[in-house]
Amino acid sequence: MSARVPSTRVPSLYLVTDSALCGPRGVPAVVRAAVAGGVDAVQVREKGASDRDLLALVRAVQEVLEGTGVPLLVDDAVDVALVAGADGVHLGQSDLPAEDVRRLLGPQMLLGLSVSTVEQARAVPPGVVDHLGVGPVHATPTKTDAAAPLGAGGVRAVVEAAAGTPCVAIGGIGAANLHELRGTGVAGVCVVSAVCAAPDPRAAASALRAAWAAPSGAGVAR
Repeated sequence: MSARVPSTRVPSLYLVTDSALCGPRGVPAVVRAAVAGGVDAVQVREKGASDRDLLALVRAVQEVLEGTGVPLLVDDAVDVALVAGADGVHLGQSDLPAEDVRRLLGPQMLLGLSVSTVEQARAVPPGVVDHLGVGPVHATPTKTDAAAPLGAGGVRAVVEAAAGTPCVAIGGIGAANLHELRGTGVAGVCVVSAVCAAPDPRAAASALRAAWAAPSGAGVAR
């Protein structure tokens, strides 16, 4: 593969959707509110959905995001992302190899990859992915097959092993514990239930963004 310069569009407040947590409001409505509150990237993740249903949801979220400049990534389903013309794809460790997916996506689409260990971070091929999702930071019910919680120290070790690839932390993150990630080197945070399950997704997103933008001296992880 020829040399590639990864995108500089690294999310600082990244929302992963969950239809069950969004409830009767629906994913598009929650996304609309969350973006108004400061979310700057959205990943549509619907593990149990058929390809047709996932495509329909992706397109509905695309309509909400039109004109906002907020990128839309699709979890796992490379084919759906390409058909929909999404901005990118997010892969897990059991999905297709990142190098092969990059060849399918081309150089412009975003590509994220989940990592949970130092070894996984070191194995990421240079220049292939745009960012890594590091976690889980804490135990989370939104992903039943998640690895053991890393804690702030574990996140820091994985970020260091990533050797400059931008990282976002995920897993059990909320406005109350966001300060734990200061000093770990992550470029941003990724949330699911903290926004999707919130009574007011816009206010929840705004609180998360405010917590992330708080003075860097507050609560630095040791």
